[in-house]
Amino acid sequence: MTEPVVPSSRLPHGNSTTGSSDPVPVVNIANVLTVLRIALVPVFLVVLFADGGHDTTWRIGATVVFAAAAITDRIDGQLARKYGLVTDFGKMADPIADKALIGAALIGLSILGDLPWWVTVVIAVREVGITLVRFAVIRHGVIPAGRGGKVKTLVQSFAIGMYLAPLPDEVRFASVTLMGLAVFLTVYTGLDYVVQAVRLRRGVSSS
Repeated sequence: MTEPVVPSSRLPHGNSTTGSSDPVPVVNIANVLTVLRIALVPVFLVVLFADGGHDTTWRIGATVVFAAAAITDRIDGQLARKYGLVTDFGKMADPIADKALIGAALIGLSILGDLPWWVTVVIAVREVGITLVRFAVIRHGVIPAGRGGKVKTLVQSFAIGMYLAPLPDEVRFASVTLMGLAVFLTVYTGLDYVVQAVRLRRGVSSS
């Protein structure tokens, strides 16, 4: 699951598909989608808390907004890799956008009493902690989102989507099970990022 951490001085800035060394502009479709995901967070919160937060129509609307924002995560990553639009900004902004969306949804659900606060706290502490770790080692290199982190975000998104949707009580056990898996992956991948950060610092120190 652990992927090699590339020092920032060696990060590719050209088109990964063609092998061109031309610099990649920061303003590109992949990064625009990432910024759009961040912009959708307040929109999502407004819809989630509308009319007390438990109106069926508004909850469906909140689910749709959340799903639309979550889908941009997959699209921007595919575009960046396919068309060589990978930038340092994207590598940092993409996970931040994910954390903003996921964190807003978890806190909102806990405020509404739909999700236990301990779940939100565990995930929030991990996400904030890893973000701080990324910034702490950024002068040594950028730690990109690995496969494990992407799977974790995907599971979190599905679990949150099930909690947001006005589903019948008979299928709520599925939501709880999926959220339990999300918490496990959150902790497990968080430890993996810490290991990567430690290796990065040691590698730089010994070079």
